[in-house]
Amino acid sequence: MPPHIALLVNPASGRRRSAVLAVRLKEALRAAGARVHVYTGRSAADSRRLARLAVSDRPDALVAVGGDGLVHQALQGVVGSGVPLAVVPAGTGNDIARAFGTGRATVRGMAQAILAGRTRPSDVVRLTLPDGTRRYYLSVLACGFDARVNERVNNFRFGMGRAGYLVGVIAELRTFRPIDFEIDIDGRTIAEPGMLVAVGNTDSYGGGLKVCAGAEPDDGQLDVVLMREASMGRFVRQFPRVFNGSHVGLDEVRLERGASVTIRGDAGVAYADGERMGTPTLKCEVVPKAVEMLDPTS
Repeated sequence: MPPHIALLVNPASGRRRSAVLAVRLKEALRAAGARVHVYTGRSAADSRRLARLAVSDRPDALVAVGGDGLVHQALQGVVGSGVPLAVVPAGTGNDIARAFGTGRATVRGMAQAILAGRTRPSDVVRLTLPDGTRRYYLSVLACGFDARVNERVNNFRFGMGRAGYLVGVIAELRTFRPIDFEIDIDGRTIAEPGMLVAVGNTDSYGGGLKVCAGAEPDDGQLDVVLMREASMGRFVRQFPRVFNGSHVGLDEVRLERGASVTIRGDAGVAYADGERMGTPTLKCEVVPKAVEMLDPTS
């Protein structure tokens, strides 16, 4: 039988670049002899539903054509299913694609690699929200200052790209106060005020900010970064070091690792894979080797 490939598409991602890329990829896969089914979500919830529907048909791979948000929705369908997940980056951040070595390739090259089926197992993080709802994420959960900036930017009436993020940072700086965090990591507790907490399966978020520099998605551990309380002036000077990961050497940064992490504190809404999650209490648990990630550039 010809290989069966499911394409999950967010047509609005990357200024509609994903829609164009998906059409070209579908044509290339069919030209190579594959049977292709395209699923186009109208919203995050719809994409999540379609991912589960696609997986129920047992394709040889589910290919997410879009950004980190779409990959997050696809993940909810593939965890524990045995269906490989491929990421074709067509969003703005593409941190998940970057973490799994997805580089630039021709559409024909992507199609050939998808059909070759080379995979690597990856851990995922099971996130339990206060109401008992469970979600899975692949990259980083952000809680605190950076998540609050994200919340502000998402509520702007008009999108402004990177300029919008800068406006959000400036606005949040005016009102932000350190948060009294309580973090349980494999049974040991950290209780101290801080600016933000990040719990990473991979190393970056926000389009390449290496907040959890050094994190590996297949080591059975979560990397926890606590940026401790600091004056706003010092925090503003030091925060840009997140771009290259050099912040991990600062005295104000505490690094921990563990398989289970629970965050408490009045931190506001947290984000994971760039998607809005919920407010603490939040429990993050690593699920080792729960998904096979397909390399679309191999």
